[in-house]
Amino acid sequence: MSDGYEPDDTEYGEYGEYTDHGARAGDEGADGPEAGRTFAALPPAPDRGFARSWWGQAWLRALEDTALDNQQLKKGRKLAREGGVGAVSVRPGRLTAVVRDRDGVAYRGDVLLQQLSDAEWDRFLDMVVDRAGHVAALLDREMEPHLVEDASAAGIELLPGIGDLDAECACEAWDHCPHTAALCYQVARLLDQDPFVLLLLRGRGERGLLDELQTRGTDRAVRERPTAAEERRVTGVPAAEAFAAADILPPLPAPPPLPAEPGIAQSLDTETDPAPGVDPAALEVLAADSAVRAHRMLAEALSAGHGRQQPPAALTVEQDAVRLVADARPESWIATRLATGSGRQRAELDAAVRAWRYGGAAALAALDEEWSPDAQTLSRIRSRLDAAWQDDERPRLRAVRNRWTVVGADAQLRYGRDGRWWPYRKERGRWCPAGPADDDPAAALAGALAEGRGLMADG
Repeated sequence: MSDGYEPDDTEYGEYGEYTDHGARAGDEGADGPEAGRTFAALPPAPDRGFARSWWGQAWLRALEDTALDNQQLKKGRKLAREGGVGAVSVRPGRLTAVVRDRDGVAYRGDVLLQQLSDAEWDRFLDMVVDRAGHVAALLDREMEPHLVEDASAAGIELLPGIGDLDAECACEAWDHCPHTAALCYQVARLLDQDPFVLLLLRGRGERGLLDELQTRGTDRAVRERPTAAEERRVTGVPAAEAFAAADILPPLPAPPPLPAEPGIAQSLDTETDPAPGVDPAALEVLAADSAVRAHRMLAEALSAGHGRQQPPAALTVEQDAVRLVADARPESWIATRLATGSGRQRAELDAAVRAWRYGGAAALAALDEEWSPDAQTLSRIRSRLDAAWQDDERPRLRAVRNRWTVVGADAQLRYGRDGRWWPYRKERGRWCPAGPADDDPAAALAGALAEGRGLMADG
């Protein structure tokens, strides 16, 4: 199968192996910064995801949204996990690798991505020079979301979208096959380590990009340097004077809008060993949780009536461990550690997390606390139960302290200290939260009974 690609410096052996004389593994080619790079084959990765960075995940979304056959993708993931992808050659507009099937047969696979035009590169480089933070992030092998957003605003799409990753393979498949899919999954790991791989695919190598950024930055600094006369005219304003003139100064701009969702935590998986006692995966969970909490606090600060509500009570360590699992959804082994911090067995944590999602600390209290209402509270409870149903509709309830269990059904109501009713269902011999609280016991119980019927139908 001819693909129109004729490399001058690539040789393919009897079994499809190739050597790139223009670039050693990890180095840019001898023909210039856009000649290409070749990365040595990565080891098998049976127990890790292919992309931890947000840009690596965006790369995989483009693949998975483009491919028409999910079975081919699954086979490709398996080949990549088992180490079936050989050295990866990255050139402007093209990825190439030899991929071995499980039976040992090797195929050359290519994935094509359109390069940016010279005009697009000019706009991109000018935009990056305008924002020093973008340059610093790239030097740290990071790709900030703002970099991609600013580039998109300038009409430049750095990350591939649906249909942007074209496949060519010696197996003659007309769509993404297991070999090109495996290549894309392996490249996601390379992108995690170095976003310059993506920029090279779009047409510019790292060395040339950095040289061009330095040149443009120097030229701009020279053009914008103030003259001696301008420097003499620049004077400061005393703080007291500025404060006194507050009434005549223009008003402050409105606060920026709330982001649609929390930011994505950066990957902490690096080549260097972490400091003793520091677990990068656990730290990533905490960073992601901090982003969620910051987003929630900002939403509250921007809401109408902010400052007039009572602040929420501080959580205990045990409550916060449950909240962290509910919000951050960490990996299973981290959740097990948090279960210990919450004072629960691992099996008990799932019910606690479900309770938290239904109603936070109040729902958690309904799960954990069994208490006896005083006479006045008990009288109020009975009045509400009597008013909730017609005489011929009220279920038989057996009361034990603050819990009313439906006789003949795996359903229960728990009366919280906040005066609301919490529905519960018995699942595998354990009482579990079945929904949010309700002021009406009949409505709360209806939700528990409906969930029970749904579970029986699923079974």
